[in-house]
Amino acid sequence: MTTTTTDLWHHYGRARGAQDHAVPDSFRWAWDQQDGPGPEVLGDLTGKTVADLGAGAARHAAHLAVHHAPNRIDAVDASPAQHSMAIALYAALAPRLHFVHAEVVAHLRANSGAYDVLYSHFGAVDFTDPRDLLPAAADALRPGGRLVFSTLAHYLSGKSAQPDVTAAEVPAKTPEGESATMHRWVLQEHVWTKVLDQAGFTGIRVEELPAGDGPRPAATLLVTAERPAT
Repeated sequence: MTTTTTDLWHHYGRARGAQDHAVPDSFRWAWDQQDGPGPEVLGDLTGKTVADLGAGAARHAAHLAVHHAPNRIDAVDASPAQHSMAIALYAALAPRLHFVHAEVVAHLRANSGAYDVLYSHFGAVDFTDPRDLLPAAADALRPGGRLVFSTLAHYLSGKSAQPDVTAAEVPAKTPEGESATMHRWVLQEHVWTKVLDQAGFTGIRVEELPAGDGPRPAATLLVTAERPAT
């Protein structure tokens, strides 16, 4: 199922995509992508089936495909522009890297028990109602499978994260450059823990990674959880 709504990610990363075609040497979970843990948080991916939820230009998925030997990694994104950019950058990595143009919840619901590992690097988990996405993610994981995601610990303005499952409207641009808004879920640690538990996850762990020194510094919540093995 592909999206038919306005592509609010049309402009994101286009300048970099035109100039930088390299597969990244690594990635970090922190907001500034300079510090903190790396892909080891995902566990050993050798021979595993993995999905990047809200993969964008698929840079993180490309890194994993090249350096961590999964059986297959699905780069899932609903944005036509991001999907096209990912293919333009990394089509040579197929079939190990597989590009999926789909709305993430619909894709997960259509792939029950298909994945060993799911992750979101400030991706679909941030921009999809967790009451829809997290149960779908639990169902799409095989027993004992792992979900990992990084998300903002607070708003970029410095305002505290939400104490319940409430989305904020954040600015975006249409493909034509007109101002628009999209929903983003910036939730406190205990809220993520509660919605993950309600979705059927166990072994929930949340680590706060400190803000770096970039132009819009923000602390990160790095969250891991498992689907029960039985």
